[in-house]
Amino acid sequence: MGIIGWIILGLIAGAIAKAIKPGKQGGGWLATLLLGIVGALLGGLIGSAIFGVGVSQFWSLSTWLLAIGGALLVLIVWGWVTGKRH
Repeated sequence: MGIIGWIILGLIAGAIAKAIKPGKQGGGWLATLLLGIVGALLGGLIGSAIFGVGVSQFWSLSTWLLAIGGALLVLIVWGWVTGKRH
């Protein structure tokens, strides 16, 4: 998957993660993009280590689920680090 694919995946996965997690999260589209890209990378690492599935194909359901799950995990950890518990 190319850099444009990672950016699109990150933006959409970050936006979905912010919509799923209750409470108010700060940050605009750039923070959402970074959250999604870091989440996709984290989800890919966890998915390949545990399930043997990575985030190599853009249109794969496992790619999207791992990216959204990773973005949720990053969003939760970021909330703990910054002290925003809503």
